[in-house]
Amino acid sequence: MLPEKREHPKEKSKLHPRNKHRERYDFKQLIGSCADLAQFVILNIYNDESIDFSNPEAVKMLNKALLKHYYDIESWDIPKDYLCPPIPGRADYMHHIADLLGSKNYGKIPTGIKIKCLDIGVGANCVYPIIGNKEYGWSFVGSDIDSVALESSKNIIESNPVLKEKVEIRFQNKSTDIFNGIIQKNEYFDLTICNPPFHASAKEAKSLALRKVSNLKNKKITNPILNFGGQNNELWCEGGEKKFVRDMILQSKQFSTSCFWFSTLISNQSNLKSIYEALTEAKAVEVKTIPMGQGNKISRIVAWTFLSAEEQKKWTANWKK
Repeated sequence: MLPEKREHPKEKSKLHPRNKHRERYDFKQLIGSCADLAQFVILNIYNDESIDFSNPEAVKMLNKALLKHYYDIESWDIPKDYLCPPIPGRADYMHHIADLLGSKNYGKIPTGIKIKCLDIGVGANCVYPIIGNKEYGWSFVGSDIDSVALESSKNIIESNPVLKEKVEIRFQNKSTDIFNGIIQKNEYFDLTICNPPFHASAKEAKSLALRKVSNLKNKKITNPILNFGGQNNELWCEGGEKKFVRDMILQSKQFSTSCFWFSTLISNQSNLKSIYEALTEAKAVEVKTIPMGQGNKISRIVAWTFLSAEEQKKWTANWKK
């Protein structure tokens, strides 16, 4: 016998107010946009329509449907085992960072192709540029060290006219560099975004995946199929999130006048102390920490700028031209 149907809150209140995904997924609507999703929709133990979130194919098809229904993406796919990101969380980053830009523009979010964003580690999915361009009209450069991932992102751009000439893909051929070789001479970005590798080793990444999939299945799993996928360089790097972000901060100093706001997601709260120390050492002029929440998961964006108040005013004056 099924448990009684649960009453769900109408909205996911932890998500940003402009996030299109605050309400529960309307699977009838999504299937209307992407008929292939129907085969993956099931009734869960509470008699609610859902998908099996431990099934990578179901998760990928849900993403296809969401991107088509809300972001006008007609063709979207990623290679097997590459990161298939949860769309609501990615959208939250874009809305919060838009507010950060607006906070320097008398509360008005600057929109249009003249606003230029660098996505560090764009991956195979190209999701941040898709959302940022649809919601705010921004243009993007996406960088990555993985040529297969970049080829996938290029295919997504080429297959969707709404993205052409608005998103550019660049290969980072030196894995220890983040901005060097990507930001060109006399090139300026209004912001950079990044979802850094979280883990410090492949073993650590697998251990967390085991726990996550076991929780979804409600039983112990010893050999998980990663529902959101992810290649090694997407999931882990030596030193993990803390070292990656500290390196990013150090390297951002070299490009202090090339970008208004540098930013990154920080998943692990215990890394914040070390990251703030690195920002102090780099002499960041202003640092912002923006909390984000999705379900039981809490994360935050850390953003920093090297521009003085006067330089910031000059920069934002260009948004009005």
